[in-house]
Amino acid sequence: MNMVRTEIEAILAQINRVILGKDAQIRLCLACMLARGHLLIEDIPGVGKTTLAHAIAKTLGLSFQRVQFTSDLLPADVLGVSIFDRETGKFRFQRGPIFAQLVLADEINRASPKAQSALLEAMEEHQVTLDGQSMALPEPFFVIATQNPQDQVGTFPLPESQLDRFLMRVHLGYPAVAAERELLSGVDRRELVNSLSTVADAASLQRLQQAVLDIHVAPALLDYVQALVAHTRHAPGLNAGLSPRAAIGLLRAARAWALITGRDAVIPEHVQAVFGAVVEHRVRQKDSGPTAVTRLLEAVPIP
Repeated sequence: MNMVRTEIEAILAQINRVILGKDAQIRLCLACMLARGHLLIEDIPGVGKTTLAHAIAKTLGLSFQRVQFTSDLLPADVLGVSIFDRETGKFRFQRGPIFAQLVLADEINRASPKAQSALLEAMEEHQVTLDGQSMALPEPFFVIATQNPQDQVGTFPLPESQLDRFLMRVHLGYPAVAAERELLSGVDRRELVNSLSTVADAASLQRLQQAVLDIHVAPALLDYVQALVAHTRHAPGLNAGLSPRAAIGLLRAARAWALITGRDAVIPEHVQAVFGAVVEHRVRQKDSGPTAVTRLLEAVPIP
């Protein structure tokens, strides 16, 4: 456990060198990846969403591809296309950027729903099917998508089926005064990302993911998770509750958070720490007032 703790702290320390003053959000991002989940980063342009994705890929030593989502993007631009080879007289498949260990879907909600749907099978099955042939994606495989607020010009809202593929959604927000001063007076973030060393690799990341599965979950903690999930399905202020996939993801994320904090068992505080990031993009409240997450956590007693 001490070796795991040291490796996790080294990963967090390096990413925190690039994205200043956002330790809580970076921990959520790492927890998402240790839980084998995909990550959605939503915020206004210019707060470091894309830089964070680059820093994660560089720190974890993952093969990386970036796709800039635009209104004219086609599924083939993401998945790949078959090209006729005149020398052989056969079609040759040209792999798209989806065939990487970490794929950045930049400004995903600027693409049409048709282009967005290209990610659905890849995110769920870790494979793509083209021309009747299924092709496995590299392991580990993650999608990090950035999204602009939906009230901005030229955005298409992500459908619920797409949102549910993302284990977590995080917001970076504006930097604190001290962090912004360091950004203004320090090294350019792009240069800093390029200078980062590889702290882990795909094999060590998979070992950390396996360590997440070894975190103990007591029956009472399962009761708490089930009570939270059940309450979302019956709460009067919500349009829909959490799916079984979301419930499984919530427990995996809580296990990952326990590992990051150095614990060998999940406690209710770990569930609460990741609850907002796992739940907020999946449930929609009918009225204004306190957020759905706040009301849910207050309504369900801790065992």
